[in-house]
Amino acid sequence: MAQNFLLFLIFSLTIFGFLGTAESRSRARMYIQAQCQPTLYFDLCVRTLLPYTTKELPSPQRLAQITLTTCLVKARFTKVYVDMIAKQYNKTTNHEEYQALEDCLNQINNGVNQITQSVKEIQQMGIDGEEKFVWHESNVKSWVSAALTDTTTCMDGFLGDEVGSREKRMIKARFLNVKQLASNSLGMFNRFTARHRASHAIRNP
Repeated sequence: MAQNFLLFLIFSLTIFGFLGTAESRSRARMYIQAQCQPTLYFDLCVRTLLPYTTKELPSPQRLAQITLTTCLVKARFTKVYVDMIAKQYNKTTNHEEYQALEDCLNQINNGVNQITQSVKEIQQMGIDGEEKFVWHESNVKSWVSAALTDTTTCMDGFLGDEVGSREKRMIKARFLNVKQLASNSLGMFNRFTARHRASHAIRNP
């Protein structure tokens, strides 16, 4: 009898633990979906942020930081890839395409620098407080917007409508991912700043 009771207790605890975990995951997904509403690439936003809700529900500022940091990582990988392809193109006789790819490389370099500055800036917002909030906000928006412009310029220039080779398709896919992440970063950042202003207005009417 005692053994049966022990088995029943273990089984019950396992079931309750599973249900609790499932409920926690469901709550985390609903939270992230609500936070991602203002973004243009909703599914990408949810996939990007959901892994960071296993232990707690991050604040809007933290979510904006995560999205920006993810964008930065993807931009750096894209920079490395484009640099590798550019070296291959340099060995061919197609000077026009090589020059266009060099322009793309300059643009992704600029994008990496701009997003890097944005990540540092949003981190500093939590340190400096209200006095420099607007200044930091303006910098982040300007840099992320510039990164968006750079990725779009490359896609419209070197890549165009006729993508062509496998290398071009790979570059386009990577630039598109960076562009979408940068767009989502801007959306998440705008959500954070809007909520911050509303909260600050309530505390300081």
